[in-house]
Amino acid sequence: MITAAGTDDRVVGLVYIAALAPDVNAGETSQSQQAPYPPTDVFKYVEPGDGRLWMKPEGVTCFAGDLSEEEQKLVWATHYAPALDLFSRNAPGVAWKSKPSWYIVANNDRTVQPELERFLAKRMKASTHAIDSSHVPMLSHPNFVVDVIRAAAKAVQGSSAKA
Repeated sequence: MITAAGTDDRVVGLVYIAALAPDVNAGETSQSQQAPYPPTDVFKYVEPGDGRLWMKPEGVTCFAGDLSEEEQKLVWATHYAPALDLFSRNAPGVAWKSKPSWYIVANNDRTVQPELERFLAKRMKASTHAIDSSHVPMLSHPNFVVDVIRAAAKAVQGSSAKA
């Protein structure tokens, strides 16, 4: 999770892509962040099993709906089923409180509510960039994502990071 991994001294800035960003110091989890918002469509197609959360094949349209059918099948076939408790636990640390952040809001996301994404971006005072995309703009709009990452890198260029 970028929110915790970003606390490493070598990290000087963060780019969130349609991501959750819990404030673990305030007791938030990914699950508690999503609770005030209507459940997204993808959760109709997720089921627990063997300690993991499995997405049914029909759920890929909620996760990566702006990809071609062939690409959606590839995403589904290669996706990694996360641990069952993924949304109720966190790694320690909240990097966005102390480091500059950028946030890509996926306006057509059916995995994380876009309204929640906008709230998180505003709360972290991130440089916010929105695009009409599913949950995976890095796949459906890679040039847009690369441009945001390049802008972030340029903005923090010269910042001190400990190697």
